[in-house]
Amino acid sequence: MLGPARNVCVWRFTWRRPSLRLFHRKCHMSIEELHPWFLGAYAENHDVLEDLLTEFLADHVYWRRNFHPECRPPVPTSAQYRDDYIEFVAELKQELFQLSADLKRSVPWFSPRYVGHMSSDLLLPGLIARVMTTLYNPNNVSEDASPATLEKELEVGMQLAEMFGYPIDESAEPCAYGHLTSGGTVANYEGLRNLIALEMYPMALAQASREFDGELGPMGPLVKRLTEYSDWELVNLGVDDIIALRREALGSARELHGPAGFERFRKAIKAARFEALGAVDFFRTHSELKPPVVLVPSTAHYSWEKAMKVLGLGAQHLLEVGVDRNMRMDVAQLRTVLEQCLDQKVPVLALVGVLGNTEFGTVDPIGELMNVRDEFSERGLHAPVHIDAAWGGYLASVFRAEGGGLVGRDMLKKKFHYFPSQTVYEAFAALGRTDSITVDPHKLGYVPYPAGAYVARNRGMIEFLTQEAAYVFDIEEESHQRSLADKLRHLGQYILEGSKPGSAAASAYVTHRVLPLHHDGFGRILQQTIRSCEYFYDAMPEFKERVGDLVNLTIPFEPDSNLVCLAINPRANDSLARMNCFGRRLFEHMKIDPKQPIQQREFVASYTSLLAERVSDERAAELLGELGIDPASLTPNPSDAEGQADHVFLIRNTLMNPWLLHEQNGKNYIDLYLDYLERIIRQELEG
Repeated sequence: MLGPARNVCVWRFTWRRPSLRLFHRKCHMSIEELHPWFLGAYAENHDVLEDLLTEFLADHVYWRRNFHPECRPPVPTSAQYRDDYIEFVAELKQELFQLSADLKRSVPWFSPRYVGHMSSDLLLPGLIARVMTTLYNPNNVSEDASPATLEKELEVGMQLAEMFGYPIDESAEPCAYGHLTSGGTVANYEGLRNLIALEMYPMALAQASREFDGELGPMGPLVKRLTEYSDWELVNLGVDDIIALRREALGSARELHGPAGFERFRKAIKAARFEALGAVDFFRTHSELKPPVVLVPSTAHYSWEKAMKVLGLGAQHLLEVGVDRNMRMDVAQLRTVLEQCLDQKVPVLALVGVLGNTEFGTVDPIGELMNVRDEFSERGLHAPVHIDAAWGGYLASVFRAEGGGLVGRDMLKKKFHYFPSQTVYEAFAALGRTDSITVDPHKLGYVPYPAGAYVARNRGMIEFLTQEAAYVFDIEEESHQRSLADKLRHLGQYILEGSKPGSAAASAYVTHRVLPLHHDGFGRILQQTIRSCEYFYDAMPEFKERVGDLVNLTIPFEPDSNLVCLAINPRANDSLARMNCFGRRLFEHMKIDPKQPIQQREFVASYTSLLAERVSDERAAELLGELGIDPASLTPNPSDAEGQADHVFLIRNTLMNPWLLHEQNGKNYIDLYLDYLERIIRQELEG
């Protein structure tokens, strides 16, 4: 957590404010370093954008003209004088002018007056690269359709893998890989789909061995024949063990039984796989094996429930693990759930940790989570770990030293008041031990939509993801990671998506090249957002005093990253439903209204809700007590007509804009935002 213990922070903040401003000024140089990186809230760098786009538009035109200059152009120079040509251009201009006018109603992500959803100003390298590459329209489904940008997409995957601490030496095993998706939701889908293909494979391998007329000999981590493994042992092998087992079994089949025997074995495996049989027939065949579950914290993104439905795993097999008072996965509850799975012999397809919850910005204790996973693996229950870092993934750049390794926590703490806590530091330090990660470059990577990413620690996972892999299997070739790198050049065979824009890859690639993903590169942007969050947090005691005659106000949980939520309740009100209605009235002043000019909004924020079932009764009573609310008014099944009593309404502030601490007339944008919040509170309560 950013702040100290709650019973300490009140008195500490009474004198902390002046030193905070002094601290900010000492860090002013870091703000100046960001000046050329973005287009800017007032398009201050428009000349850079305009000059470069004009230059590379001309370059694109010359490229077209020089592809085969000997050919006669199909559009003659006289065409522009025809009536139909002139009418078409006139109509095009009219529609584009109308589109331009309509776009002025868009959300002003770029402005430091926007503290709403997870979007902000765009980095110039990614913006220019995106527009440039769109002119060439590459499709990153395979190298044949995108010889320039597919390579860059795979390089982006390696850049992200290195930032997370995954191995990237292609001459060694394991070696990571990653690629871009349309967003974190698809990356989460892919994470589960890949684990299904991987974790269910050993059972198909053993089933094929039973039907195969030949002996393959002892193999695998337990060094015994495949037919001697139980289904429970096979479903609890680790990712690296399964990859090695596949290679060992197929290599043995080819060596002992030649091409014909290998082909029979391959067909038997294919017929026995989960993908061929479907869930019903697969678990009917393996009748002693129960369908697997996926464990997520109760704060997990809704895409995980969607993934269970889309992939046919069943929403009932998504098990939520409770969270602690700071909205992080509760490790004690995780142990309880894993004990139940072990006792009942329920396989765990994936254990999902969240690195930057999209509602509250909190970071699960990934370090402890990995220790618990390893402990249960030793006891016979293995859970592959996938990290949903759609929001917080790029924060890893703050922790990554140039040249590899981690920046020490003591060194980091010299740059911040509170960040990072021991739990947060250990969470980022443990990322390299996980199996796969989702991250969104179009969030804290500051590149245009769409740009999500899936990154895996061991690229050997791709061998389980295409029907073509077994047909072309060559054990000698596939003993080297280089062959897997070559296979990834036909990326569409291994991923959920088909056609995908190469412009997204170019955008992320150029951004990462200009701003490398380490502490002294890209990390400088995110250090600034953390300082903004700390400034906001430290400003709260003074702000509470200013509005204390009208409202009770609290930050429900101290932030782990750069996102802060506020709960606000009018004085003398003890009804949760009335408090939530008041919060919604405040939010009316700060939400986007498509029917009104956007300039009418002085600031734009977002909201979320803390549901009753997500917190313990003890924590709920404590939080409501801070707000002056009767805990009895919180009910999972509210009787009020508007359903306002089953949650706590929160104003959600995403502090990712790089210019929030920019001062004008002695106040920065956070100061101005709090001034505005005070005005609308008084307006609603005093009239």
